Amino acid sequence: MRHDEFFDKCYEHKHVLLFAAGIATAVVGKKILESETVKDAATKGMASVIAAKKDAEECFQDMRENAEDIVVDAHQEDKKEIYIEDEE
Repeated sequence: MRHDEFFDKCYEHKHVLLFAAGIATAVVGKKILESETVKDAATKGMASVIAAKKDAEECFQDMRENAEDIVVDAHQEDKKEIYIEDEE
């Protein structure tokens, strides 16, 4: 069988080749996903995400507390101005 005849035969059965390639990809992908390296990388990635979430929550809580303090201070200033105007 010549080289070009081989490719012609393969082209005729391209659906079978695609199916076989899909199975091979699934098998190789499963092996890769089950490897310790991928598990370790996924665990480290998840730990990084959780740490970033915790940091963001702490930052948000600090911002909320600062904003509440600003609002309380602003209301106190408004009350002082009202009482000063009443005394005059």
